[in-house]
This record gives sequence, C-alpha cells and structure tokens, in this order.
Amino acid sequence: MKVASSSRLARKPEKRTLEPVQLPFLGLSPFISHIMSTYTITELAQEFDITPRAIRFYEDHGLISPSRAGAGGRNRVYSARDRTHLKLTLRGKRLGLSLADIKHLVDMYGSPKDTEAQLRSFLEVLARHRAALEQQREDIEIMLDEIKNHEERSKLVLAKSSQKKPKSSKNLEK
Repeated sequence: MKVASSSRLARKPEKRTLEPVQLPFLGLSPFISHIMSTYTITELAQEFDITPRAIRFYEDHGLISPSRAGAGGRNRVYSARDRTHLKLTLRGKRLGLSLADIKHLVDMYGSPKDTEAQLRSFLEVLARHRAALEQQREDIEIMLDEIKNHEERSKLVLAKSSQKKPKSSKNLEK
C-alpha cells in the first residue's frame, strides 16, 4: 500500500459548515450538524481500509460525488457528506445490502422528508434482506444434510468392502 506524502498528511482540511442531515435508520442522531472537512481519496482509503479503486467504484455507482479541484479537475475532493455516504455504504455492504438498496437509502435519508416513511422503507429493505438470508440458511442446511447422508453412505460402503476383501496371498502363506 502506498503511503501518502508527508505534505498531504500535514495538510489541514478546509473548514466549511454542513447542512443538517437526517440519518435515523443507522442509529445516528437526527440533524447532525458539524464543521465540514475535506478529504483526499488516499485519506478516505486509509481511514476505511479500502482501496482508492473501491472508492471510485462507489463514485461510479452514484453513492458519493466528490467535487473536483486542480488542473483540469483531476483531483477529487471529498466532503464530510461524501465521507458519511461512504461510511453508510460500507455499513450497508457489511449488512449484505445491494448497492441499489444502499443508494436508495442514502438518497432517501439525505433529504429532509417524512422520517416515518423513510423508516418504513428501511424496514422493507431489511425485511427483504432477512428473507433472502433465511432462505440461504435453509438452503445451506439442506446441503449440509445431503453431505452428511453421502458421508454416511460412503463410510458404510467402505466398511462393507473392507470386510469382503479376501486375505492377500502373503497373509495366507504365514
């Protein structure tokens, strides 16, 4: 992993104010308000222990949208809001949610709308995900039972075949 140059690490983030954001579906207090910092792709990659390519992937899927700076807009500048979206995206991935579900939830909670409707939508996503996981668990249990049956039958066949084997000619000579 490449280490950022010391000049990047020593750089003080730019300070701006952030508009309140409602994120009750992830246990974050409603109307978070704090000073906004900016981050480089390297800083976020190091903080979340992911690759810059993963961050660009989430950007390609519209989960984060950094501003551009530098000559020709080559440098991505991530806001505190982008950092929060990335954090929520990674949390959703740990829960096993699809990128489409994560994007829907992040977009929905990024706008100040009816919290009750947002929570109902989040519960629907969780219910669908729970049902899928329970189906997977059931499928795994069925496969494990099949494996156990095959193992038992194979052991029986081996035990029977070892009992039926004739004694070797060397053993008969003794």
